Amino acid sequence: MSAAQLIEAAVARLGPRIALTDAADIAPWLTDWRGRWTGASLGILQPGSTDEVAGIVVLAAELGVPLVPQGGNTSMVGGATPPADGSAMIVSLRRMNRIRSLEPGHAVAEAGVILETLHHAAADSGQRFPLTLGARGSATIGGLTSTNAGGTQVLRFGTMRGQIEGIEAVLPDGRIHDGLAGLKKDNRGPSLDHLLIGAEGTLGIVTAVRLKLVPAIHQRAVAWLGLAGPDDALAVLRALESGTDRVEGFEILPRESLDAALAHITGTRAPLERAHPWHALVEATSASPQEEAPDAMLERLLAPLLERGLIADAAIAASEAQADAFWKIRDSLSEAERAAFGPATQHDISVPVDSMPRFLRDASAAVEAAFPGTRASGFGHLGDGNIHFHVRAMSRGGADWINREGAAVTRLVDDLVTAAGGSISAEHGIGQMKRDELARLNPDRVAAIRAVKAGLDPRGLMNPGKLV
Repeated sequence: MSAAQLIEAAVARLGPRIALTDAADIAPWLTDWRGRWTGASLGILQPGSTDEVAGIVVLAAELGVPLVPQGGNTSMVGGATPPADGSAMIVSLRRMNRIRSLEPGHAVAEAGVILETLHHAAADSGQRFPLTLGARGSATIGGLTSTNAGGTQVLRFGTMRGQIEGIEAVLPDGRIHDGLAGLKKDNRGPSLDHLLIGAEGTLGIVTAVRLKLVPAIHQRAVAWLGLAGPDDALAVLRALESGTDRVEGFEILPRESLDAALAHITGTRAPLERAHPWHALVEATSASPQEEAPDAMLERLLAPLLERGLIADAAIAASEAQADAFWKIRDSLSEAERAAFGPATQHDISVPVDSMPRFLRDASAAVEAAFPGTRASGFGHLGDGNIHFHVRAMSRGGADWINREGAAVTRLVDDLVTAAGGSISAEHGIGQMKRDELARLNPDRVAAIRAVKAGLDPRGLMNPGKLV
């Protein structure tokens, strides 16, 4: 009843455009990106300004209606799905899609701006926003901020947190926090901006973000390396880091993942003539003609590593088309592994960079010993310690394998990650999928987050059931 009253009050105060109530319009936004969770909502409120968001939040507080902020609905952990009981109301930020300003070095984008739209706008000004990911055509700036998104360029530029200079948001009581000034120094206590980054909408609704821009890429070079193992990959990474600060991506993958892509992804071909146990994909860039060309730089830096035997073979893409073909293999690995190996539990985890090779070996062995017949391996962003660790059912499987054993496999993987000093969520967030595991493994951390939430949102109306 309260949800219906909220729709009625919002329409009366803000006009009929504020609400979607047709079931057909609502249905696509009730299920998460992976299709694991489906909720219910009587409607979708779609504000067009920060003041309208504040008006909705005030009305919701008066009526006691929980709110679920939503952007592109690309959460991998059910972070933007409403509860199944229909008690909450979705607040879509998709109408708030203006780039308010774009100047040398920064842009101010509203929460509903699609990442790819910002990329194009920055490019038109001779700049770029240096964060990208697979869902760039639908993920929004508000969602990326609320989940502290990562991607393939974290090695050089950091996660979303590192790209943010200020945030505008509506707090749970309806007050507007305006941090868009981009102050270099501000010692007025703890940063509300940083509390909101990664909070998954549980502490307020992000409405606009001031973002850093960097010069557009003048040239890039992409290299594919054949390696004996992840220890050699780490040694190569450290050697490159000591020689330049212009390496933006360093991805590693095992031979079996490459073989899956070659077998199941149309248009892929082996980057190297011979097979190797492990592979690395490296991207470097230049921002001006005055800088050393990135292909020449990579050739110069990689040559002594080839001579030392750290690299078994290497190929530098001869064209943009070949560079894109190299990246297509990397970007298609999850799809390829599903096609090649069937059901798998997938874990978005991180460990300290120097521990990543050891973790890949030891965790794979531990999981396969505990669940005989499975096959475990990982690929991902060596430069920032982020591993996409997959445990495949193989001979132990069947269509219901994940339902039967998935939780036990995940619990073991999460224990191994925690023992290694890592995180059970590297870049996808906690949402509802990892909430219970976070509480089990990091109770002190969760207690602190709950204390902050209790102070800002004592009634628990902001994105209930997520994170904590």
